[in-house]
Amino acid sequence: MEWNLKLSDTAQKMRASEIRELLKVTEKPGMISFGGGFPDTTLFPKKRIAEITKDILLNQGDKSLQYSATEGITELRETLAKMAEEEGIENVSIENIIVTTSSQQGLQLTAQIFLNPGDTIITEAPTYVGAIQAFNAFGANFWTIPLDENGIRVAILEEKLKEAKEKGINIKFIYLIPNFHNPAGVTLTLARRQEILQLSHRYEVPIVEDDPYGELRFRGKKTPSLLQLDKIGNVIRLRTFSKICFPSLRLGWITADTEIIRRYVLVKQAADLCTSALTQSIATEFIKRGYLREYLKKIRKSYKEKMKTMLNALKKYFPKDTQWTKPQGGMFLWIKVPEFINTSELLKEAVEEKVAYVPGSAFYPYQEDKCHFRLNFSYPTIEQINLGIQRLGRLLERKIQK
Repeated sequence: MEWNLKLSDTAQKMRASEIRELLKVTEKPGMISFGGGFPDTTLFPKKRIAEITKDILLNQGDKSLQYSATEGITELRETLAKMAEEEGIENVSIENIIVTTSSQQGLQLTAQIFLNPGDTIITEAPTYVGAIQAFNAFGANFWTIPLDENGIRVAILEEKLKEAKEKGINIKFIYLIPNFHNPAGVTLTLARRQEILQLSHRYEVPIVEDDPYGELRFRGKKTPSLLQLDKIGNVIRLRTFSKICFPSLRLGWITADTEIIRRYVLVKQAADLCTSALTQSIATEFIKRGYLREYLKKIRKSYKEKMKTMLNALKKYFPKDTQWTKPQGGMFLWIKVPEFINTSELLKEAVEEKVAYVPGSAFYPYQEDKCHFRLNFSYPTIEQINLGIQRLGRLLERKIQK
């Protein structure tokens, strides 16, 4: 069978995630991986989850093992609405929330709702590889705006929006990762958030705010979300339990205007009917019993120490011609090397040295960047961070001295 002749245009456009492919390599004995955005498995609250799961199955089994509403179970949506209220977001009810099967599904549903082949969207450069996959599958045309240490460069964004209006191009949405950016680690300043919202209102372009890491702040003052600052309903906010809790729940949620939430409900019905009622019930109890607050306190402390270790190791072992970000939180550092070094090619040699990272090209829709790479500090141990950075430092020194 010539399967390529049978495939849809969407299937033909899909490409493998470089991060998922990299995970196959990291299973080799002795490999130190800075690749995936994994939480620290040693901190998982296994006893808490066992306790909750047993209680739910014994006392709510008929409901938690059954199908649930597409929007999500009422108890979890009420809990998420209360969390939004505690954050300072006004007028959020369960009608503004839909629970998704991970935030990656949220990205895929967003693409399905908004995009026809050839439609234009605006993203940061770099941006999250999973978003590139989701939007590319539906034929998106990417306009990318560079980042600096304060987030997306708003002056360039404004130029692009003005250009689109003059050319009659309908920008479907602006996709942003404002907190502890993946992969760049930077945080969008309050002033820029306010400017972006003004542009969103003026040019009538929605904002998709992807916020997996907002609770992982180690230093500095918390910045209000774009959703909190928005007063006319232009922001669609995606969140997930994978980074602030544990990935196997496969739970995310979307908060937005009720009109657009209804659209998400329709496309989700076609995708998977509903998200697991069991994992939703576990998440609900985990939050209501105060365990999430307790767990976040623990992982913030651990990740802060690991980030500090990685920053110190970079300063000690990396050549002076390299640069890196210094995040206020999250899971990632973004490294820049001299432009004559291709980090995709360098990865092959790094794997031979038993250390892995994600090349910068993965985070650009058209893979134009060759001199950056992303490092994850949340998953490896302190010892692995020191040893892995030392290995990478030696490799870079050899490359630069050639």
